[in-house]
Amino acid sequence: MRAVQVVTTSGPDGVEIREVAEPTPGPDDVLVEVHAVGVAFPDLLLSKGLYQLRPEPPFTLGADFSGLVVSAGSSGLAPGQRVAGVVPHGAAAERICVPGSFVLPLPGRLSFEEGAALPMNYLTAQFALKERGGIRPGETVLVHGAAGGVGTATIQVAKGYGARTIAVVSTEQKALVARAAGADETVLLEGFRDAVVALTGGTGVDLVMDPVGGEAFTDSLRVLAPQGRLLVVGFAAGQGIPEVKVNRLLLTNVDVRGVGWGAYAMVRPGYLHQQWAELLPMIESGVVKPPIGATYPLEEFTRALADLDGRRAVGKLVVRVSG
Repeated sequence: MRAVQVVTTSGPDGVEIREVAEPTPGPDDVLVEVHAVGVAFPDLLLSKGLYQLRPEPPFTLGADFSGLVVSAGSSGLAPGQRVAGVVPHGAAAERICVPGSFVLPLPGRLSFEEGAALPMNYLTAQFALKERGGIRPGETVLVHGAAGGVGTATIQVAKGYGARTIAVVSTEQKALVARAAGADETVLLEGFRDAVVALTGGTGVDLVMDPVGGEAFTDSLRVLAPQGRLLVVGFAAGQGIPEVKVNRLLLTNVDVRGVGWGAYAMVRPGYLHQQWAELLPMIESGVVKPPIGATYPLEEFTRALADLDGRRAVGKLVVRVSG
């Protein structure tokens, strides 16, 4: 079968489509015929050897996937059932074999492309906002990188929890994407601090979702309301890891909280299914509907990585594998 593999950790140029052996499921595994796979920032980091997980090449990329169950093992799923799922890597292949705890039933209202756009971003957003952020209805959430995959997911999940959302974007084009995802207001990154202060009547925001890091970090702290929480999700800006002067936390009664969804969720059997149960009502109501930024054939997986690397991506990038 075909799989997208990192041959050398030199970025997108070191990624190839290769023939590999089909997986053989164990008694507790689910074998899935993959129809679509998401392309995410960790894929790009993996291709460069810069991710915290560093498998030896050659290895297969792909974390988010959707498709049809071929064999279900002891999972309780059924052959032919539509599913989505998430793994650390290995999903960008025509078939994947995974433990049942990582495979989730895909609602009929969503396409395979939307299913492949869901797991990592939306489960991260749910974990960040609810588990780490303690979100409450009526709170205001500021979302950095709001036109990207994690950003649009955060907007929608926050809306599902009854929050107001303010999206931070770098261009007016990306503001359109954030508004289409459900953002209540949008502000440009340049000067966002003053804009947010004005939008909140000087009060500030209750939560900041920050998958970007970089130079905006300090101003994100400054726009927190008392007892506000800044959620550190990643450092996509590539400007180094920000530092916190803890006296600011003391003087303003605010928190900085790390969000390591994978490290938490992947070692707790059943946790992904608990998260999925929280998201399903939002999916059924339509508040959660993943915006697909672009779709690619399997042969152009490297182009999707290059678009992500060049910051040309909005929404979630998805690669069609089969079907």
